[in-house]
Amino acid sequence: MFALVPASLLQLIAVEPTGGDVFSGGTPDDWPGGRVFGGLVAAQALGAAVATVDPVHRPHSLHAYFLRPGRPGTPISYRVDRIRDGRSFTTRQVVASQEGEAIFSLSSSFHRDEEGHEYQLPKAADAPDPEGLDEGPFGRMTALRHIDLRDVGPTEPEADGTYRSTRRVWMRCAGELPDDPATHACVITFMSDMGVVMAARPPRDSVTWEAMMGASLDHAVWFHRPVRADEWLFYDLHAVSNHNARGLVRGLMHTRSGVLGASVDQEALIRPLRGSGPRSWAGGPELR
Repeated sequence: MFALVPASLLQLIAVEPTGGDVFSGGTPDDWPGGRVFGGLVAAQALGAAVATVDPVHRPHSLHAYFLRPGRPGTPISYRVDRIRDGRSFTTRQVVASQEGEAIFSLSSSFHRDEEGHEYQLPKAADAPDPEGLDEGPFGRMTALRHIDLRDVGPTEPEADGTYRSTRRVWMRCAGELPDDPATHACVITFMSDMGVVMAARPPRDSVTWEAMMGASLDHAVWFHRPVRADEWLFYDLHAVSNHNARGLVRGLMHTRSGVLGASVDQEALIRPLRGSGPRSWAGGPELR
């Protein structure tokens, strides 16, 4: 068992009530790239929704749109709209704003546990163990120091030039979390946006990130089974389509034992830059 998560991680994703169904979340002022990490905004928005829901209803999905870049060092206000409270399902809408300007919107659904059939896609048979793997560029970012990452890399191209996986990574919270399932869902939401834009293009693409502008457009997460964010999760991502400066990515998160905990879809803006000026996206869209 490893050490408890430093309070700063839980504080990072935490939101505080400010009256009614409005909550406030902090943002670090030293985040790389000059904008707030989208996974943080999504995690805080889900946390705000969770605070208005009976705990017997657990998060089972979220669908979000990134409207404007968040400004580091400026608090974010989360207004929750109670769309529906049902016996089996509960629905919430959240709008995140900075200084009166909407930057993010999220719809989330919650489900009471019930019996049903069991089926899942398996974890990739060639997934290596995380021990001994390099942490990769994200693991060396001080802003993400509370997330333990082990980069696996893409699969080899198929005969037709497509890739089964364009990015594979082991990830976990670098410390022990409380048992509360909602906390794990929020941390998984945070992690689910890490490096997804980088998986939106096939590795064979000859255009470097220095010549691209990338940003998350919309993001969806389905929580299939309760899994712990402080234990290894294998995040297996593959590019579905690139067209019209947009890339669609799909990903699965399996536990080390093969339980499918969550799946993710994201569409990203991948816009070629023109001219010879300085490139602000060197090393990947979420590294600068």
